Amino acid sequence: MIEYALKYPEKLYGALGQHLVLVGVTLVLSLLLAAVLTVCAMYYKTVSNALVHLFSVVYSIPSLAMFAMLIPVTGLGMKTALIVLTLYNQYLLLRNFTAGLNGIDSAIIEAAAGMGMTTMQILLKIRLPLAKRSIFTGIRLAIVSTTGIATIAATINAGGLGTILFDGLRTLNVVKILWGTVLSAGLAIALNAGLERIERRL
Repeated sequence: MIEYALKYPEKLYGALGQHLVLVGVTLVLSLLLAAVLTVCAMYYKTVSNALVHLFSVVYSIPSLAMFAMLIPVTGLGMKTALIVLTLYNQYLLLRNFTAGLNGIDSAIIEAAAGMGMTTMQILLKIRLPLAKRSIFTGIRLAIVSTTGIATIAATINAGGLGTILFDGLRTLNVVKILWGTVLSAGLAIALNAGLERIERRL
């Protein structure tokens, strides 16, 4: 493994960079979509349960099946991977976001409403600050989940660490299999540990 890393460092660094880009872009898209859906869920309570149930069904679909369903529409590559990963993240984000925002003491909400605050003001100034732990937990789970599922996205030419792993499986190269596995797992563990540390500080 050391010999391979010294001989082909660009392959390892390149795959790692692609993986980080895939995870980063997915997270941005996921948070933007989750923010819009969460606001809708806060205004319409029936929408909240419907969205969580809908995305729980989506999350239960195997990633390879999701990729296969979208390929005829969006083709191979990162575009399809981003769509699938963003959809998967909605279950983790919405469940934690809505749980945290709805878990605020009703007396606090009533007091804010009695002071004349609008629903949006209550959401931004009261609910969000008090629900930050639950919100951050959802983000952390989404990042770790994306890091793992993004490895499988290599099967549709989306790049990332999965290219090393699956190339090793295809050619029966144990070194590539080990590097792909170690880097994928190591990245997920490192991101989770780093985010946990940030969460404790917050």
